[in-house]
Amino acid sequence: MLAVLDCPTGLAGNMLLAALLDLGLSQTVIEEPLAALGLAGRYRLICEQRHSAGLRGLHLEVEPLEQQPMHRHWHALRSLLEQAPLAEPLRQRTQQVFELLAQAEAAVHGMAAEQVHFHEVGAIDALVDVVGVCAGLLHLGVEQVICTPPPAGHGQVRSAHGLLPLPAPAVLEIARRCAVPLASSETFPPAELTTPTGLALMACWASHFGPMPSLVPSRVGIGLGTRDLDRPNLLRLVLAEAGAGVATTPAAELQTVVVQQAQIDDATAEDLAHLAETLRQAGALDVFSQAIAMKKGRQGVLLTALTSPDLAGPLRQVWWQHGTSIGLRESSQQRWALQRQSSTLETPLGPVRLKWVRLPDGCWRSKVEHDDLQALAACHGLSLAQVRARLEPLLNEAHPDAAQRPHG
Repeated sequence: MLAVLDCPTGLAGNMLLAALLDLGLSQTVIEEPLAALGLAGRYRLICEQRHSAGLRGLHLEVEPLEQQPMHRHWHALRSLLEQAPLAEPLRQRTQQVFELLAQAEAAVHGMAAEQVHFHEVGAIDALVDVVGVCAGLLHLGVEQVICTPPPAGHGQVRSAHGLLPLPAPAVLEIARRCAVPLASSETFPPAELTTPTGLALMACWASHFGPMPSLVPSRVGIGLGTRDLDRPNLLRLVLAEAGAGVATTPAAELQTVVVQQAQIDDATAEDLAHLAETLRQAGALDVFSQAIAMKKGRQGVLLTALTSPDLAGPLRQVWWQHGTSIGLRESSQQRWALQRQSSTLETPLGPVRLKWVRLPDGCWRSKVEHDDLQALAACHGLSLAQVRARLEPLLNEAHPDAAQRPHG
């Protein structure tokens, strides 16, 4: 399922959630994961059919019911999300959005992401919006989201930190980190049009930002904003079946990775190699080292491992068991990953494994596993260059857009 979000007057979490409910999404889909997070009875959803400049839509307000709202740091919220009995895809999507929000707020306030207060990534309404939108999109089977560039607004907005300039600092930081294009707000009256929560949701969900592609709409949901503008204040969530007249551009996926690092000057080269290989076997996405100069002129190594957030804990145990460092630095970063697949190609010389990457222009790029090249070269008494020359004509016939599609 493809979802296209048209947001001509901006983007906010409650507008996104309202559009999903306008599509017919049951409130139960939203309320069940929120109850799993212990939020049952702490909020109320107020949904109303309204009109904005003559156009109908659904308006949603999240009313907090907490008499004394809790002030959680990001690390406490992350722990809550990790321990709650949520479906894994929902947990990962929700963590990704809040991680981006925390990183953006930390950057603009000059603090560590772990110390960002809950009110700085949104109060309970942000939890409802983020969990609700992610749960709704997953429930509808949305596999790809395309979002039109939203206007961010101009002027000033009052926040917990006083008056802030618009676009909101966190909105600009998210747009910078994720290369999100922001439409001009020149013709709008002074107002906040795009919120950090709304933009973080789309930065994590949208495959790319641009005009609506050619498609046959199957369903349309309208979410209304609260502010009165000189035009309809709404966003439209359009659903279309993938492949049903849809013309989309492949793009990279925004992912969150955990970076683990240690500076080591008291281990042998053999021990370092063993630690690096054990980290890879434990699921690290990548492990690499750099030579560094440490205190007292000692030569050392900076060992770095990249991992998905869910494997950060198990990998720490590998560091403690097989490494000599008494400390480990961790940070979360965003990375863009191109679509990738793998396949096995049968050749006259023997089978070889291929890795495929789809570029933003739709073309595929392949790479043969080097171990397989070496094995074929040794088996047939050929050089690596000779093996590559014989395989190259066969690669064009094996790419994913040809009849023989890879499995991934």
